[in-house]
Amino acid sequence: MASHTDSQRYLSTRGGSYDFSFEDAVLKGLASDGGLFIPEEMPSLPSDWQTKWRNLSFQALAFEIFSLYISPAEIPSNDLKDIVNRSYATFRADDVTPVITLDKEKNLHLLELFHGPTFAFKDVALQFLGNLFEYFLTRRNHGKTGKDREHLTVVGATSGDTGSAAIYGLRGKKDVSVFIMHPKGKVSPVQEAQMTTVLDPNVHNLAVDGTFDDCQDFVKALFADPDINSTHRLAAVNSINWARILAQISYYFASYFSLVKSVSSSESHPVVRFVVPTGNFGDILAGYFAKRMGLPIEKLVIATNENDILHRFWRTGHYEKKPVHGREATGGIEEDGVKAHEDGVKETLSPAMDILVSSNFERLLWYLAYDTYGTGSVSEKRKTAGQKVQGWLEQLKSEGGFGVESSVLEGAKRDFASERVSDKQTIDTIQLMYEATSGPQHITSGSVRTNGTLHEGHYILDPHSAIGVAAALRSAAQTGGARTHHIALSTAHPAKFANAVELALKTQPGFKFETLLPEQFVGLEKMERRCTVVKSGAGMADVRDIVRREVEQEKSH
Repeated sequence: MASHTDSQRYLSTRGGSYDFSFEDAVLKGLASDGGLFIPEEMPSLPSDWQTKWRNLSFQALAFEIFSLYISPAEIPSNDLKDIVNRSYATFRADDVTPVITLDKEKNLHLLELFHGPTFAFKDVALQFLGNLFEYFLTRRNHGKTGKDREHLTVVGATSGDTGSAAIYGLRGKKDVSVFIMHPKGKVSPVQEAQMTTVLDPNVHNLAVDGTFDDCQDFVKALFADPDINSTHRLAAVNSINWARILAQISYYFASYFSLVKSVSSSESHPVVRFVVPTGNFGDILAGYFAKRMGLPIEKLVIATNENDILHRFWRTGHYEKKPVHGREATGGIEEDGVKAHEDGVKETLSPAMDILVSSNFERLLWYLAYDTYGTGSVSEKRKTAGQKVQGWLEQLKSEGGFGVESSVLEGAKRDFASERVSDKQTIDTIQLMYEATSGPQHITSGSVRTNGTLHEGHYILDPHSAIGVAAALRSAAQTGGARTHHIALSTAHPAKFANAVELALKTQPGFKFETLLPEQFVGLEKMERRCTVVKSGAGMADVRDIVRREVEQEKSH
């Protein structure tokens, strides 16, 4: 275990790129062997963390957690405090990520993560990451002029919310260009407008004629391309960037303390399960890190939509792009009996989760391999884990999937459970919560505010949050509910997903979608836009040419 005074180093999930500093890991984003960065040591919590941290503000708590991973030798404490405070000053809620109670009898709570600039949970990480990039570049470019200045070319893929959150975190930042790729026509109209109406010269939107996985493949190909890397310093903004995961650990601790302070004295140590709508596996992975650090989480519940590769893994031990005949009964059948899609990404009412391959799952695989196969010294165990991950990922690429031994699956089940929620069940849950909540008396913690999620006292979920709540209700039914608290993560504001919300609530007396719209969304669709289309059949070289051309034009102005 590392203490906060040690200089934390970072290694790759595929066995190479050892001994990177936090700054290296953040600026590099992806390891040169294609792996993802993880800390060499899991930091230990202070012995008195339960009492010492209990009453801290969100900002102060985030500082304490980040300090366990970032040495003061890298970022002095006062500088880190300033970065944290600036990052969360942009949030509309004083407590940044408030917790509300949806059903007191069932101990069902909701962690609202959408109070940042773009009304999505990604803001918690990307406001922080944007300020980190700026801090590191300002320090590196001190006293430099012209071509001597370091310039960062940030590249990211989005299924909806990462893009706008990254853009709002990086717009106008000096010495930073940001390129965000989204699947053309496959993000919600509000999400597309949020991204493409930002006209800052350093912001570049690319609409890819394909799926999110195509966008993600372009990003990974650019990072692996020696040509572009010889001329441009690329940085990652997706949750492959370690700083994204680190920032998200904070709200698991914050919501735990909110729960502790709200329950009766007889529950001084409440049993808690976190339920996370999951696409790229970054949000729930932050919860796994919190659990490994020592936060008393009984279980992390993965809630997938009909793109259910993760759910199938937890049922079968097979991680496969396409459900294999004979295994559908355990992984490829919906709870309401409808057969799952056979191949590819299915477009659902929760588009931010329409992902076939979850990039961050690789980080969990490393820890499962380390815990299962490791023998000998720490360095030997790390090497073995890296080799296992490398083999699995190569098999995924060449064969479309891989299976793990039962001991690995058992390890995964110790910390995680999974649920799969269909579009119909998503709509049913939005309706259920709307009808079950009839006034502020149902909300017993957190501040009741005019945030667009209440309509005449009825609480409105976005489709992704509804998937989390549906999974939480199932989990509560399985555990008996009374003793276990479920905190479902609410990942986005419902105004971003008109299609699903209107479908669910169109028959409700007096409901009008317009009442949901925050002032920031009014007139958004009529604003000027800027976007470059990447046509079907384009390759990585075409995207590389666009990046080079846009950066040159930007620098010439």
